[in-house]
Amino acid sequence: MIEINKLHKSYNMGSSSLHVLKGIDFNVEDGELVAIMGSSGSGKSTLLNILGMLDNADDGTYDLDKIRIENLDEKTAAEYRNKFLGFVFQSFNLITYKNALENVALPLYYQGIPRKERQKTALIFLEKVGLRDWATHLPSELSGGQKQRVAIARALASNPKVLLADEPTGALDSATSIEVMALIQKINNEGKTILVVTHEHDIAKMCKRIVHLRDGVIVEDKKIKQNILKNV
Repeated sequence: MIEINKLHKSYNMGSSSLHVLKGIDFNVEDGELVAIMGSSGSGKSTLLNILGMLDNADDGTYDLDKIRIENLDEKTAAEYRNKFLGFVFQSFNLITYKNALENVALPLYYQGIPRKERQKTALIFLEKVGLRDWATHLPSELSGGQKQRVAIARALASNPKVLLADEPTGALDSATSIEVMALIQKINNEGKTILVVTHEHDIAKMCKRIVHLRDGVIVEDKKIKQNILKNV
């Protein structure tokens, strides 16, 4: 599903250059649930930005579902993101003046899907995350866990190839974090490929594989015995 070879990324820092990714080799098979870990400055955010087509590598290759991702203009990158990727963020990134149904339906709007079909699909995914009865509620009327569930439903609505979750439990308490990770496990068990960027070891252990980054290189990549949570 994802193939990255010899990936390098540097940033100009005035008179010097900061080499952030230093020849990353990284593959993800269809249906995996992978945690990407690393301290601040390890390169995990840069790697996620490249995976999400929000930034470009300086050297190396990135293939997503057998399509080479390189030299994309912003329009093409946006089209590919909407087609291939679903995003879940620590801060939820919901539109405050739109209700849960409208937030979930938004990616379908950009795909040109008619309004009635968008609403029908959005309701299906709200039900999938246990929030059908909250469809008409604004984000301000939802708890943190409910907001993240809406964000997950929105990420899934366009049926992406890969779900990228950036610190999905970072703004949640421990009990709610477990609920959200149980939902992520359930979605993965249904066949969705998911990458979770996290600094929390307990969250990483709820995945099936952990990749550790340090100073721009992968220092450990191993499959683990997953801490299986009760399905929600």
